[in-house]
Amino acid sequence: MTLLGFSAGIPLYLIFSSLSLWLDQIGIAKSSITIFSWAALGYSFKFLWSPLVDTMPLYYLSNKFGQRRGWLLFTQLLIICAIVWMALTNPALGQSQLVIMAMAAVLLGLSSATQDILIDAWRIEASDKKDIAILSSLYIIGYRIGMIVSGAGTLFLAHYFGASIKSYNYHAWQYSYLIMALFMLVGVLTTLFIKEPKPVEKTLIHTKNDYLAVLLVFMVVVSGFILSYQFTSVFKKYLIDSVLNFISALSFVEGAYAFLQFLIAILLSFFAGKQIYKLNFINKQMIADVYIKPFSDLYLRHRKNIGIIIGIISMYRISDIVMGVSANLFYQSMGFELDEIAKIVKTFGLVMTLSGGLLGGLLVVKFGVVRIMLLGAVLSSVTNLLFMYMAQTGKSVAFLVVLISADNLSAGLAMAAFIGFLSLLVNRSYTAVQYAIFSSVMTLFPKIIGGFSGSFVDAYGFANFFLMSALIGVPVVVLLIISLNKEVFSFDES
Repeated sequence: MTLLGFSAGIPLYLIFSSLSLWLDQIGIAKSSITIFSWAALGYSFKFLWSPLVDTMPLYYLSNKFGQRRGWLLFTQLLIICAIVWMALTNPALGQSQLVIMAMAAVLLGLSSATQDILIDAWRIEASDKKDIAILSSLYIIGYRIGMIVSGAGTLFLAHYFGASIKSYNYHAWQYSYLIMALFMLVGVLTTLFIKEPKPVEKTLIHTKNDYLAVLLVFMVVVSGFILSYQFTSVFKKYLIDSVLNFISALSFVEGAYAFLQFLIAILLSFFAGKQIYKLNFINKQMIADVYIKPFSDLYLRHRKNIGIIIGIISMYRISDIVMGVSANLFYQSMGFELDEIAKIVKTFGLVMTLSGGLLGGLLVVKFGVVRIMLLGAVLSSVTNLLFMYMAQTGKSVAFLVVLISADNLSAGLAMAAFIGFLSLLVNRSYTAVQYAIFSSVMTLFPKIIGGFSGSFVDAYGFANFFLMSALIGVPVVVLLIISLNKEVFSFDES
């Protein structure tokens, strides 16, 4: 479980953390760099294809290795291909290479999100009530070690091979990413040696055509999203460059238009999927079982407080995630070298996150889930003001240590309580799908907003950006106070 956690922890930082520093050294605009964080939106939409991965056989691999191991091996090989693809792309060569890098990053985001689905399913099915808690803890430890390797390790390697804030060196980043691809072999070897868990008996048996039909609906939705986004880009030059060029904060306007494109693409893609769903060759009972029932169960059990629940889940991490998307750009703009960022932010920072998680777990036992969630939400917003202070005072290694200690300790504490909160909301009859829904919703809105953080920084500067990232955490604090006063949740009492 620790090794699988390590495999899951490798890809995330390669998508927007290390990659943002790579692109920043080239001189790519911050508004473009932070939009790259959308490549990780696969983590926020994974609930859409989690039922397919759960039940649809992957021919040959499923027969050879089993449903879980076959899919897991397939996704791990995709992750390796995506990382190698990124390593072989030099975004400094022009727009076409930047587009190719974006495509590779999206592939990495989708495949790594799918790997998470499978590892979660394997952990649940391969364990029993006695060992599931310790396996979950070991998974988190492995995940954090993987994040240290891909976060700090990539920066150490890039610095060792010659990359710095003063001189761009493509081969330094190339070699670093290729070495990260080699680290993914840990997950591949683990998958080959572990045992396939005992299959869970399914109450319904579906045919190959049923799976293909549902897969078709999913592909239509995805294709509709991409085509809609590209089509609305045709009007961007006219609207932005010709009509709105008198606005000084042009980059922020471009970000707002991109957000509008995103919303239009979602609406049109789901409309297309709905039309396909109406056709006769779709097994509507299958879709009801794998998609509709888990959603309806959530609504029926929590309908009295559904608004507060959605608000808390969708906004709880907004302050932390939005700030985090541009954090690396901030460190580099302040003059910190790659090895300093690796040592303090990535390595020491993750140690503090683990410490915060341990502290959060202890506090939850004593004071309850919702109270510690409230404490974590307040601290997550307040610690962003420390970033604002550094933006105004300048580079200081000593203050960076204090800043990272406070920020990562509070983030670990908040996540420990939040994961407990989500786990208590889940119905064990739909564990995999409902938890995928929650983990998707909790990052979707923050990541969409985070994609525009570079535009905000370009328009208003880092100090104002960190102030904004602190203020947007206030609404979830209000929701948690309301839920405590009205005793919306009975977790702590039970």
